[in-house]
Amino acid sequence: MATRGTAAALRVAGLACKMVFKVNEGRPNAVDLLKAGAIQLAVYTTAGASAFFDEKAIRRSAVTHRVPCITTMSGARAAAEAMAARKRDPIRVWSLQEIHARAKTMA
Repeated sequence: MATRGTAAALRVAGLACKMVFKVNEGRPNAVDLLKAGAIQLAVYTTAGASAFFDEKAIRRSAVTHRVPCITTMSGARAAAEAMAARKRDPIRVWSLQEIHARAKTMA
């Protein structure tokens, strides 16, 4: 789900997405969807002073409903890369003893 401009950019990039209204554009908007539990991760980057009201409302709703909120493009990129890496590679856990045993055999 994305607001109009972001949805258009995502579609150009070949990603399907549903368009939702900004808070000041009508309903259903991002805050409504956060309240309804339809959003599990909010990525919101602002563009100018006019977006401040929407940003504040979305952040407040995300915190209230315990939804992670990313507010920078660098943060969004890092999150996307982490999710892709997680899908690609399973989580691996080693004990400290295993790590140190490997280090000794490589030395």
